[in-house]
Amino acid sequence: MNSFLILQKVIELGSFTKAAEVLGYTQSSVSQIIASLEDQLSIKLLNRSRTGVTLTLEGQQLYPLIQQTIRQYQAVQEKATEIRGLETGVIRIGTISSITVHWLPNLIKKFKTNYPNVEFVLYQGDYNSIADWIRTNAVDFGFTTPAMAKDFKTIPIKTNEMLAVLPKNHPLAAYPGKPLSLDAIKDDPLILIEEGGFSEPLNAFAAAGVTPNIKYRIHDDYAIMTMVEAGLGVSILAKLVLQRMPFNIVTRPLDPVINRELAIACQNKQRLPIASQYFIQEILANKADLR
Repeated sequence: MNSFLILQKVIELGSFTKAAEVLGYTQSSVSQIIASLEDQLSIKLLNRSRTGVTLTLEGQQLYPLIQQTIRQYQAVQEKATEIRGLETGVIRIGTISSITVHWLPNLIKKFKTNYPNVEFVLYQGDYNSIADWIRTNAVDFGFTTPAMAKDFKTIPIKTNEMLAVLPKNHPLAAYPGKPLSLDAIKDDPLILIEEGGFSEPLNAFAAAGVTPNIKYRIHDDYAIMTMVEAGLGVSILAKLVLQRMPFNIVTRPLDPVINRELAIACQNKQRLPIASQYFIQEILANKADLR
């Protein structure tokens, strides 16, 4: 195969000397390798002249087959690299707490049944930090909202409703399931989930012409639920994070509905490590099961 690759470079550059320089050989070594190939095939492949190197008539008939062989060899090499990447790969993901808790455990478990040696490194933060991690290649890709990933390639994953979160003894907690207006909770101390540079609840308050009484800004959903349970205020959190919650709190839908758009964001999907590309495929294949 090495002789085929050298022949290809000689034809591409039209010179033994130039091919030798590019490939790191001496000119005499390249000449000897081509002469040996011609001996093996019992065919003269190249015409040598002062103007350069060209294929003989016989060489012109053989060269398309040689190119095909090279392409097949390269495909084998690429596949081998891909397999090695899935054997020893590391997948670095920027994520938010609700996805870390509710989506990733099952997704990782399924993925590792096929690729048990792939490692996962999870960076948990807000929309701003995830965007920074993608930009600086600290992570391969991240879960975020498209509004905070305009500089990246995004793949929509899910639209998740957000709910009002109230203490158990709150007067409005007596009507679970009944939509609640933002105006009804505007005077309550609001414990805002701090997502970094973008807030679906704040956008909804602004659209409704309502000014919330923000008292706390916290990054962690579960810390917020603890504070709501203690009666320190109310909040608006994604329905996703409110599943299987061990807190003594009440949730109510909102009117108008507040949705959180979730997407995968990366700089260039085709340039991701092969293990990360495969894991994104796993996520998309299981998208309908994500709750």
